[in-house]
Amino acid sequence: MHYQNILFDLDGTLTDPREGITRSVQHALAQLDIHEPDLATLEHFIGPPLLQCFMQAYQFDEATAWQAVNHYRERFREVGLYENQVFDGVGELLELLLQQNRTLYIATSKPTVFAAEIARHFDFARHFKVIYGSELDGTRTDKVELIGHLVQQEQLSPEDTLMIGDRKHDVIGAKRNGLDAAAVGYGFGSLAELQAEAPTYHFNSLADLHRAFAG
Repeated sequence: MHYQNILFDLDGTLTDPREGITRSVQHALAQLDIHEPDLATLEHFIGPPLLQCFMQAYQFDEATAWQAVNHYRERFREVGLYENQVFDGVGELLELLLQQNRTLYIATSKPTVFAAEIARHFDFARHFKVIYGSELDGTRTDKVELIGHLVQQEQLSPEDTLMIGDRKHDVIGAKRNGLDAAAVGYGFGSLAELQAEAPTYHFNSLADLHRAFAG
């Protein structure tokens, strides 16, 4: 793995945000008189941009979807972002990559303000040069736009940069910007979803990913 620069997705790649995201979606829907008792049915909200998820899943128009997003954020910023856990082995992987003198970034469609607080609270912010996320108004929630912005701002060489993520949006965002992509199978994207986008690499587990870098 020759890459100097490593871009990590956040949700489903570094952390398991299942409880915080699904409970915050459940809260948002309840404010709009939609009651979803089964949190597992809301796991598809993990990874993609929230606004589009609300529009597609519940046929909301954009104005109603923004209401849902704002209700979601009411709970998420106070409670949901702490209902999270770092995947076992992430700390060891990040330490290895830094020992190898690689430069690490986070590239997430989650708003930067939330991503930065999660990274601070769970004590992995120190491993990353910069955390890139979206703006609260929805700017750069699209992974193609986000990764393009990161590469431009940091003046990275695409051939020396690898994107690691668990959803198709990560693979698409990488490939559209000329980057190789490593899909991971321990997150929230199905094998079929990921393979359909033909990632450069596919690692079933975090241990497999670690071994690939350890050589």
